[in-house]
Amino acid sequence: MMPAITIRDTTSGSQAQVLPELGFNLFQFSVTVQGQTIEVLDADEDFAEGNVKPSRCGIPILFPFPNRIDAGKFSWDGKEYQLPTPKPGAHYIHGFCLDRPWRVTEQTESSVTAEFQLSKDAPDRIDFWPADFIIQCTYLLRGNALKSQFTFKNPDSKPLPWGFGTHAYFKIPLSEGSSVEHCLLEAPAHQQWKLENFIPTGERVPVTEANDLTDGAYYSTLKLDDVLTDLKPDGKTLMCSIVDEGAGLQTVQECDGRFRELVVFTPPGRNAVCLEPYTCPTDAINLTAKGIECGWETLAPGAEHHTWIDIRLEPIMA
Repeated sequence: MMPAITIRDTTSGSQAQVLPELGFNLFQFSVTVQGQTIEVLDADEDFAEGNVKPSRCGIPILFPFPNRIDAGKFSWDGKEYQLPTPKPGAHYIHGFCLDRPWRVTEQTESSVTAEFQLSKDAPDRIDFWPADFIIQCTYLLRGNALKSQFTFKNPDSKPLPWGFGTHAYFKIPLSEGSSVEHCLLEAPAHQQWKLENFIPTGERVPVTEANDLTDGAYYSTLKLDDVLTDLKPDGKTLMCSIVDEGAGLQTVQECDGRFRELVVFTPPGRNAVCLEPYTCPTDAINLTAKGIECGWETLAPGAEHHTWIDIRLEPIMA
């Protein structure tokens, strides 16, 4: 079993567990509300033993690109790249750091910080990307909230192309007295990327009745693996939520307004949903090469970028 790090907010009773050895995946987060301990995230009971794919539990961290690259192929600065896919034509998925050990650099009772550098922590993958990178993550518990802060750095002499996302699996329902039929998903997404074999064609179309979450949609009516966009945040931040009417509770994910895509995935056979904020869509490096503006970014040598995502559990406001 891999050693997990536990952080706690002693005032509120909130607790979280993270696995530095497996992509710094925070796989457990519980909050005490009205005398009940509520688990917010969904993860396999054996996840800490390393027998489950790291992309299927907790909060996988997706960098330097979220979701898929078409057939693992792209070109950058005149050079062709082929990522090692399971078979010819298969897509490469979710970046380079969700399945490798991270290095813990700081820890307190209520927080933990770790970092991952491609050349140092996955040197076998350094030739698969145009530049080296460092990603740092801090998880902090404060009351009923799990606060995460991310820093991306370019330690290389070449520009670093990048996109970022997280892939949290949220548990539903939120109490034993409720059910999935009482849970709604809400997100301010007005368009979606049209997909073919999970890859965006480059066309954005309006959301349909099947995936319109703007006014809330009941989880039991949804079957989603969609890249939603045209997010219209309330103010400077983006918020999406899972409202459990039966429990009288909601899970709220709030993040930096620079996140411009939200992947919503209802994993088959599980009482869980993924609400995945991305800075760019699937296959963004190839969309950009086609002249399609999609939020793909480049970090200059020596530069860094900061962003944040908060998750909190709270009573539904009347």
